[in-house]
Amino acid sequence: MSSSSLQESSSSSAKMTEKHAVPQIGESFTILSWNLLRAVGAPLDEVVELARSVQPDIFLMQEAVDTFDRLPEILGGHYARIPLPDRIHGTACWSRFPFNRAPVSCALPSGLMVRRTAQLIDFSSFSIANVHLSHGQILNRRQLRRIAPMLRHHALVMGDFNLVGPTLLPGFNDVGPRAATHRMADMLPIRIDRCLVRGMTPLGTAVLPNQSSDHHPIRVTLQLEAPDRHRSFFQKFKDRQSLKGKG
Repeated sequence: MSSSSLQESSSSSAKMTEKHAVPQIGESFTILSWNLLRAVGAPLDEVVELARSVQPDIFLMQEAVDTFDRLPEILGGHYARIPLPDRIHGTACWSRFPFNRAPVSCALPSGLMVRRTAQLIDFSSFSIANVHLSHGQILNRRQLRRIAPMLRHHALVMGDFNLVGPTLLPGFNDVGPRAATHRMADMLPIRIDRCLVRGMTPLGTAVLPNQSSDHHPIRVTLQLEAPDRHRSFFQKFKDRQSLKGKG
């Protein structure tokens, strides 16, 4: 990034962080997710440009390297990155909102090649799991089931799912954009960047243009729903009917 670009980005820090109150019931926020493709994909200036143009409240990243640790210096806000075991890259989160506690790593059932983790982020009124799941279609669904009990009632799971078809995660709805976000083997367009929510209503979604990564960023705007004491029963009933229909 050039010095002039850095100066311009730094001067916008106040604007990027002026909304700092964590959303409560009935309030909304906008979240981005992007698999950056390690050190050979999207560089720091592309991430900063996207953040400044979209003005998200939260920006989740997968395959983020230590270059992106400069984001709070450039944009202000709050930031945490957790590398995968024995890897230079991992999941990272930039946020306007302060974390309720420091984000933590959650070990997931892993395959033979990579030991996977999820980045768990708590904002007190809701929580997030930032994920980069395995390619195995049984394994990545097991990983989702490991994550779900660790989250608040108002929660979302977002990132690179490497998953084709329904997620089969009871209590959560897949509300991310339906367009393709990646090309498998540079040929087949597939939708593997997802957003699952519980206790939230989607207000808008989009797949955004890509530059240097092999994934497109996705944007979702969500509103925290009011608690409903009947919701749990009816959600479980709906989930059971859904699974019967798939059987």
